Amino acid sequence: MATFLLSFGALFSIVNPLSGAFIFFGATQGLEPRVRAQVSRWVGIYAFAIVTVSLYVGAYVLSFFGISIPVLRVAGGIIVAMSGWRMLTEPDATEQRRSETPKPVSIDVPPSRLAFYPLTMPLTTGPGTISVAISLGASRPTGFHKATLEFYVATMLAVVLLALLIHLFYRHSARLAGFIGATGTTIVVRLSAFLLFCIGIQVFWNGAAELLGTLPLGSAGAS
Repeated sequence: MATFLLSFGALFSIVNPLSGAFIFFGATQGLEPRVRAQVSRWVGIYAFAIVTVSLYVGAYVLSFFGISIPVLRVAGGIIVAMSGWRMLTEPDATEQRRSETPKPVSIDVPPSRLAFYPLTMPLTTGPGTISVAISLGASRPTGFHKATLEFYVATMLAVVLLALLIHLFYRHSARLAGFIGATGTTIVVRLSAFLLFCIGIQVFWNGAAELLGTLPLGSAGAS
């Protein structure tokens, strides 16, 4: 139970599917409700896959390519910050549609393809989530015994619950937006985009600070 609460709390706080639901709605306002529901399901599936892979094999993949977690945070923080900035500065789609008759549109792109970038990666499960998952995976017990099995069961339950919440919040994002109204949705989307930009800067700075701390100049100056 302690491992489950730690894993779920850490992953839920960095993903924040409730806030992400408004970003998801803002990015999929022009889609039919049926297509939006399919996209939300695929986002949940992709999020589950990304977090699971990061949790169990992420550290090995980074080690194979010689990539450190600080470098991952720097690169990922830039991507997240750019996504937040783009959403923060783009024209207000809600205001533009107030004088128009709403008309959902169909798309030729399969929902599975539309859901991955940028809705899943990096807006939902970005580098911050990957870093947290890798850190959690690195703390797993070594060897094959009861504690190891309990770790895998607890963390898998946390990832499954997180993916289900992402799907549910995203699937009903239109209802959430309708509950708070057009103006409220615009405010929440802008605030969420700003928070996403801040998260990207914070992730970037965390990685950059770790990299700067490893510079020989810093150790030489300290001595």
